[in-house]
Amino acid sequence: MKLEITPAAAKFIRRLVMFDGGPGYGLRLFVSPGGCSGMSAEFSVQPAPAEGDQVFAHEQFKLFLPAQSRLLLDGVTIDFKETATSTGFVFIDPKAKSCGCSTTEAPAFEETV
Repeated sequence: MKLEITPAAAKFIRRLVMFDGGPGYGLRLFVSPGGCSGMSAEFSVQPAPAEGDQVFAHEQFKLFLPAQSRLLLDGVTIDFKETATSTGFVFIDPKAKSCGCSTTEAPAFEETV
């Protein structure tokens, strides 16, 4: 399985594990199909992997990934973005097709009277 983690995502994960767990803890990342990017995620800091999880050791933390997450994350880059309107993981999948969320066919806003 090929999985890349950007420095921004690594920093976020490292801080989560450090503040919510401590040494030896890891981040359990459950990814499922959905959302505009094609994936949605649930995550929690855990002292050990759940049954069936595979442990991926990063130089600064551990990821605990269930089987479904491993399938969806193969070839994906995990990034972390923080903007004025949203904060969270961003999954960059070169195999994914655009969902059309950013098309210009519909107006960006509608004024109501």
